[in-house]
Amino acid sequence: MARSDTRELFKAFPRLRNSTFRECSPKTPVYNCIGWAVGRSDLFIWPKGMFWPTLCPHEETVDAFRAAFRIFGYEPCGDGQYEEGFDKIALYAQESKPKHAARQLANGRWTSKLGQDVDIEHNLLDLEGPEYGQVVMFFRRPAR
Repeated sequence: MARSDTRELFKAFPRLRNSTFRECSPKTPVYNCIGWAVGRSDLFIWPKGMFWPTLCPHEETVDAFRAAFRIFGYEPCGDGQYEEGFDKIALYAQESKPKHAARQLANGRWTSKLGQDVDIEHNLLDLEGPEYGQVVMFFRRPAR
């Protein structure tokens, strides 16, 4: 699906309709949301994808993603409030099955890679809904 078409974006993410989001980069299949969230625009990171940390369970569970984020220096944290000196990630899941991750920007908003489509800047809850589920966990690491 070519989600960069605004109608398709609104269909997949209804909350974007009432939000101020912006596209930040063109479509590419080189990396996905997890790669983008951990700061790697050269890796498609997924348990059954092109790259997944060797020491982590190769399964789509919150625990497996927690282990993978730890490899990239992230630890669980309590919320998505902006904290000076830290990079943060929000993990979205449907019924405990991870679907997406977003990275917090220095302005407090979030950035997401939408599958193989575009990267967008958005509010945290804009992507909650039928496509990605709900935010279920936050992670942080010292800013790089």
